[in-house]
Amino acid sequence: MSDEPPTPPTNLPREVVNALNKSLPNCLRNVARYAEELAEHKEREARLEDESPEGELEKRPDDLPDDVPTKATITIKEINDNRYYYWQWREGDKIKSKYKGPVNDN
Repeated sequence: MSDEPPTPPTNLPREVVNALNKSLPNCLRNVARYAEELAEHKEREARLEDESPEGELEKRPDDLPDDVPTKATITIKEINDNRYYYWQWREGDKIKSKYKGPVNDN
């Protein structure tokens, strides 16, 4: 590992770089975790917006709970170093989630 600090991406706004450079390591790790989760959230939103119109009929998966719409997708959330499946779908401007079960990493 180099004694020099890493070079920030050229497309990162200067004010963001300055704020990060002033931050303590623990804060930087929290920022990294939040940025990753936020990116995943925004990617999920984009996928949900691109899905088929609500009027189309879709086959309902056998393991889909009655209170979860067929347009729901499965996502993985990591909580305290454990991974879990969640159903997620959009209701208006909000993203809704329902627990599905643990991810079995064999």
